[in-house]
Amino acid sequence: MTASFSTTLTRTPKPRPDDAALIFGKSFTDHMFLMDYEDGKGWHDPRIVPYAPLVLDPATTVLHYAQAVFDGLKAFRGPDGAIRLFRAQRHAERLGKSCAGLCIPAPDAELVRQSFEALVAVDHEWVPRTQGTALYIRPIVIATDVMLGVHPSHRYTYFVICSPVGAYYKEGVKPVRILATDTHVRAVQGGLGELKAAANYAASLAAQQEAERQGYTQVLWLDGVERRWIDEVGTMNIMMRIGDEVVTPPLAGTILDGVTRNSILTLLRDWGMAVSERRVSIEEVMQAGRDGTLTEMWGTGTAAVVSPIGELGYKGERMRIGDGNTGALTRKLYDAIVGIQYGTAPDPHGWTSTVQVPVEA
Repeated sequence: MTASFSTTLTRTPKPRPDDAALIFGKSFTDHMFLMDYEDGKGWHDPRIVPYAPLVLDPATTVLHYAQAVFDGLKAFRGPDGAIRLFRAQRHAERLGKSCAGLCIPAPDAELVRQSFEALVAVDHEWVPRTQGTALYIRPIVIATDVMLGVHPSHRYTYFVICSPVGAYYKEGVKPVRILATDTHVRAVQGGLGELKAAANYAASLAAQQEAERQGYTQVLWLDGVERRWIDEVGTMNIMMRIGDEVVTPPLAGTILDGVTRNSILTLLRDWGMAVSERRVSIEEVMQAGRDGTLTEMWGTGTAAVVSPIGELGYKGERMRIGDGNTGALTRKLYDAIVGIQYGTAPDPHGWTSTVQVPVEA
C-alpha cells in the first residue's frame, strides 16, 4: 500500500550544479523528507519539506551519546530517461537492522522505501544526466530527547536528504593504494561493526589520516582481537582473487552486510565462479602476493561501486597486486553493476525500481 506524504514545495529553488562540476556530497537538493517518533505515539507525520537546517537543543541526546544510524543508496538516470533506484528495499531493511542495534524503534521498511521514491520524485530534476553521475540518497535516524543521561531516547527524527554526485574517486576507476593497520581498530565482536552507525565512522578517522600521511588512499582494517584477520577496507567491504577463488570475509558481526557486496557475490555465483566467504589473514594475502596467486583485490560499496586496489602496504612492505592495474574480473564486475543501475544491461534479479516522476502540467 502506498503511503501518503504531505508535501510543501520550496519557494526558493536553488541553482543546480553542472554535471561536470559535481563533487561527492557537496551540494544538496531543494527538499528533504522528515518523520518523527515519540514513545506511545510511534512514527508519525511523514512529510516532504524544503531543505533547511535542523533545530536542535544543545542537550539533544544524539549530540552527547551518538545514538544515530544512517544508510546510503543512489538514484540513476538511464539513457532512456528513466530514474532507477538500486536495491532500495534492501537498504530500507538494513536501516532497520542498524536501528535495532542501537535500541532505536525502526521505522517500517516499506514506508522507508517509499520515502526514497517520493523524495526523488519531487526532486527528480536534480538527478544528473551524465554517465557516471547519480543522486545520492542519505536516510538518517537520530535521537532527539532533550536531556542528559545514558539511556535510549524516547524521541527520534528520521530524515532523508539527497545530493547529486559525480564519481566517488575523482581519478575514476583506477587502482588505489591501501595500508593494513595493526595499530588502530575499527570494530570487535559484539560491537557496532555490522551496523551503519555514525560512531563507526568517527572511529575510522585517525587511521585514515595516518594512511594518507604515508601516501595511501585507504585503510585495510584487521580484526580487533588478534590483529591478523581482514575485516574491511576504508568504508567498503573487501574482496580478493587468490588463484581461481574469490575470497571475502564472512558476515560474523564485525563487518557491514554491504548491498554491493551481496550483489557482487550473487553475480559471481551466477557466472559459475568459486566464491568463499571465510576468514582470511593478512599473512595469507601477503604470501599470495609474493607467490603471484593474488591477482586482483577490490573494495565494494554504494559510493564507489567497485574500487580496484593496486598496492597493499603492511609492516613496511609494499605489495603490488597483480600488475598494479585494474584486473579483468574487477572491471567486469564494475561494468555489470553499473549496467544494471543505469538500465543498459538486463536486471535478472529485479534489483532496480523505477521512480514515477510526476507529469508536468
